[in-house]
Amino acid sequence: MERSQQRINEQIRVSPVRVIGPDGAQLGILETADALQQATEAGLDLVEVAPNEKPPVCRIMDYGKFKYQQKKRQHKGHVHQTKNKEIRLRPKTDKHDLDFKIRKARDFLKQKDKVVVSVVFRGRENAHTEEGFKVVKTFIEELDDLSKPEQGPSMQGRRIVAILAPR
Repeated sequence: MERSQQRINEQIRVSPVRVIGPDGAQLGILETADALQQATEAGLDLVEVAPNEKPPVCRIMDYGKFKYQQKKRQHKGHVHQTKNKEIRLRPKTDKHDLDFKIRKARDFLKQKDKVVVSVVFRGRENAHTEEGFKVVKTFIEELDDLSKPEQGPSMQGRRIVAILAPR
């Protein structure tokens, strides 16, 4: 039912209506004025839930709470789109800097994003690719509790790339 069609309290002009109480029990077919009076006595609203029925069905409920739950239910259907977040390192990245990058990668993995770890080599560093593999290996081991390697470390030109997926 569209929100624009949902009538509450005085907006309901049809009489008589089938009334459902706040506890879900059927109260029967009542005049609209009587149903509205029962709703106000209970401190709640009279909401038309099935306007196309004969007679229309109205429910005594807290309309604000009902709208909130509908909105919440609508947002629950939202699916997180996984993104690839890249973390770039160098073969001589210091321990503290590496810890900081690991912390950032943890945040990404907790948000269900994939992490691409890449170690970039420049100049003479290309002769010592084993240093880069060590850095990637420690990175993967530190994040073992939150991630599983989707693609192990491999050389791609002047960089070593590994992809970690959230568990």
